[in-house]
Amino acid sequence: MPPPVGVDSLVMNKKQAVNDIIEEIDNTLKFMEGLGCNGFDCSAKSLDTIEKWGSDVTIADETLESIRTDIGNCKRCTLSEKRTSIVFGAGDPKARLVFVGEGPGYEEDKSGEPFVGAAGKLLTKIIEAINLTREKVYICNIIKCRPPGNRNPMPDEIKTCFPFLKRQLLVIKPDFICALGTFAAQTLLETKQPISRLRGHFHDYMGIKVMPTYHPAYLLRNANKKRDVWEDMKIMMKEMK
Repeated sequence: MPPPVGVDSLVMNKKQAVNDIIEEIDNTLKFMEGLGCNGFDCSAKSLDTIEKWGSDVTIADETLESIRTDIGNCKRCTLSEKRTSIVFGAGDPKARLVFVGEGPGYEEDKSGEPFVGAAGKLLTKIIEAINLTREKVYICNIIKCRPPGNRNPMPDEIKTCFPFLKRQLLVIKPDFICALGTFAAQTLLETKQPISRLRGHFHDYMGIKVMPTYHPAYLLRNANKKRDVWEDMKIMMKEMK
């Protein structure tokens, strides 16, 4: 009579069975996507559950580190195919002010750090001009992988990545967000209005005051807009006091 199967073996077999089921579901959904299926009608509760898949902690217990772990070696969209690094974010995890940009560029993709290229150096000067340092704010982007050729992020890429940014903001709990450029402002505020109309005054995102302004990369090409950004920063400095 063969010896009884050990507990460890049973656990491993169950884990493998679950993995096989998940893989089969994933293959089926990809096949249906290829046929033109764009999704299913779900209840709000179901959507909330799906958004939290992959996380072993509740929102109340989340940290930036646990969110980064959940992202893993992300392959949720096609940007993963050509990226070098996932650019998660950097700075004070309890910052009062968070700068949200569009997406990583060439230098950021190489280093894994946000805003380290020419636009990043200009952002550093802006931060210092409002009497702060990069270590006292938090800096991140709407998407965490570089689009090929620094093209604009696609709607599906933003939709896939934005939930992670939302979770970061829920953990940091900033009082202020500075939305850098069109895609950051329009995504956070769920609007199609141009940045030229959004800047200059505060908006609301989850109870956080949002100041949209021009992206530093745009300022490198349009130096005459630096004065507008400085006016936006003065409004924010006054409110932060």
